[in-house]
Amino acid sequence: MLIDCHGHLDTYSDLEVAEVLDRGKTVGVEYIVSAGTTLASSRRSIELSSLFSGLLSAIGIHPMNVRGPVDCNIYEELIGLAHSSDRVVAISEIGLDYLNGAPERAIQYQAFREQIRLARQLSLPIIFHSREAHRDVLRVLREERAYEVGGAMHYFQADEDTAREAMDLGFYISLARPLLRLAHLQDVATRLPLEGIVLETDAAPQPFKAKRENWTEPRHIRNIAEKLASLHGKSVQEIELVTTHNAITMLGARWQSATKQEPHPHL
Repeated sequence: MLIDCHGHLDTYSDLEVAEVLDRGKTVGVEYIVSAGTTLASSRRSIELSSLFSGLLSAIGIHPMNVRGPVDCNIYEELIGLAHSSDRVVAISEIGLDYLNGAPERAIQYQAFREQIRLARQLSLPIIFHSREAHRDVLRVLREERAYEVGGAMHYFQADEDTAREAMDLGFYISLARPLLRLAHLQDVATRLPLEGIVLETDAAPQPFKAKRENWTEPRHIRNIAEKLASLHGKSVQEIELVTTHNAITMLGARWQSATKQEPHPHL
C-alpha cells in the first residue's frame, strides 16, 4: 500500500475524483490526503472525503490565497471544519511564499502563525508550503512550537541542510515528482534516512498540459517510490513499507479515527 500525503482534488467533479482514485488504486495507492487552499476548497475536500473511501482531507489557507488576517471568525470557521469530520487529518496547505506577486509578507506571517496555533490546538500535523522562504518558514515553525505536532515539508526541492533542519524540528521530508528529474534532489534524497521521508504528488488539474494523460495524479506515487528505491538500493516493496509507516505515524491518532471503517495495512 502507498499513501499520497498531499494533493488537491477539490476542483475535480465527483466523477473525475472517482476515476483518479481508481487509477491510483491500480498501482497500489490506497490513500490520498486532499489539502485545502481556501476555506471553500477545504470544505470541498471534506465533502469529497465523506464520499470516497481512501480519500482523506486537510484544511488550511495557502499563502498565495491569503487576502487578510486570519481573524477570530476565520479561525473559528477552521475549527468548525476540523471538527466536522473525522476525515480531517492535517492542517494544510499553509506556509510562506516569496514569489513575486505574492500577498504582503506581514499578512502571510500572521496567517501562518495563526494556523500553526490552530494545528497545536487541534493536535493535527502540519504539511507546509515553502517557496523561496525556507529560513523564515523554519524559524516561524520553531517559534510557534510546531514541533509539538510535526508534519511534513511539502514538495521538497531544497538542499540537505534545509532537510536536516526540518527533520530536526520533527518534520518529514515529502518527495514528489521533481525527484524524477532533479539531479540535486536525487543526491539529497540518497543521503536522507528513509525513516524521514514520505511521498506525495501534489496532484491537481493541469489544463496547461496538452494531453490529459500527462496530468499528475496519485498513480504517479509508484514512479516516485521506484526512483527512491533505485537511489537507496532498496526494493520498491521496502520503500512502500517504510514510507507508508512514516505517513501513518505522521498522521497519528487522526489516521486511526479516519480509517477505522477501512482496512489497515499490515506493517
